[in-house]
Amino acid sequence: NYCSWKALLLCLLLSVVAKSQAFQQQVPSTATTRHVGNPRCHTRVTFRASTCTSNHRLSMSSSSPTEPPSPPEFDFPNPLSVLAKSSPSDRSADLMVGEDAAVFDWDNETMEGLGERGWASFFAAVGAILTAIAVVWVYPPTGYADDFQAALEAAAGGNSHLVTLFYGIIFPLVHSGLASLRPYGEQVIGARAWRVVFAFPSLCLSYSWITYFIAHVHDGYQFYDISGIPWVHTAAWITNFASFLFLYPSVFNLKEVAAVEKPAVHLWETGVIRITRHPQFVGQAMWSVAHLAMVGTTFSLLTQALLVGHHAFACWNGDRRLLAEHGENFLKIEERTSIVPFQAIVEGRQKLPPDYYKELLRAPYAAIAVGSIGAYLAHPYMQAGAALVKNTGLVEGGIFN
Repeated sequence: NYCSWKALLLCLLLSVVAKSQAFQQQVPSTATTRHVGNPRCHTRVTFRASTCTSNHRLSMSSSSPTEPPSPPEFDFPNPLSVLAKSSPSDRSADLMVGEDAAVFDWDNETMEGLGERGWASFFAAVGAILTAIAVVWVYPPTGYADDFQAALEAAAGGNSHLVTLFYGIIFPLVHSGLASLRPYGEQVIGARAWRVVFAFPSLCLSYSWITYFIAHVHDGYQFYDISGIPWVHTAAWITNFASFLFLYPSVFNLKEVAAVEKPAVHLWETGVIRITRHPQFVGQAMWSVAHLAMVGTTFSLLTQALLVGHHAFACWNGDRRLLAEHGENFLKIEERTSIVPFQAIVEGRQKLPPDYYKELLRAPYAAIAVGSIGAYLAHPYMQAGAALVKNTGLVEGGIFN
């Protein structure tokens, strides 16, 4: 039983320790501590045999038949090493035409100065664009989010369902449209400048649609109200949390997202791509199902349908862009992957490596997990902020007039 196994394991450990101590009494030895790479990430304690005249290890072929074999090396990895440096998985069965997703190495990260490609430039760039969005779009006296929303409400005659429908049409046109124009835009103004052109309107529209959704999610006819059932809330919470783990790996390249490093159209081959070639679509579907379960209104249903529909279109548009960028290599990846989760694995077109967990136990996923929990805890503040925006109403004009 379980206790017997614990006792047996304890006896084995004591036996090993006793043999190690006996060996050190017979042969002069030194205990050395060696740090591999960053000492914060990995520490290895090694017992090495030594003599006064030679640095050679003792071996089984020594002249004395009574000498014991070399002692074992005990490896005690720091748990933080798993996050500080990604461990490669067994990729012997891969085509090796795509990149390894979510790779992170703390030793390669630096702050550097402004203008360099370090984290100082990243935080400066993010701070600059968020400040610009706050001034030009969010803050009513200087921004134009309220003017834009007032125009949509006027066109919809005050019908919140039509307003979210307008958002569901305008946002995909802007977001996917600018993504499709990327090859041409980069030729004119460069990859980094085009990233700013792409990101600014997408973030502005995202803010407006999200705040409008939160403020009006209970509008319309209510099909059901099961949010008070504990197991429904738990199931929705787990589904929502898991949905954020289904992100396209390019999202993890934060310096490219902020245009600190030159953005690229990446072809990924590992990680979540093995499960689904379009994790963003799967994650959005999971998120929408979880939120629709908690709020079963016609407004919520329409908004979730628009979101999932946009991501379904993005599957086709994304494959088209990857084919244009990577050609034959993308077709090889496409053959071994699927949009429907696990379909390629079930059909035998994709084989998970025996140590597949190494592709998921990486720092970006830990950051996403922490961020997801933080977003859940911030829900009351999101609701308060959306209510403030709704109650503030229209403040005509902005910084440019």
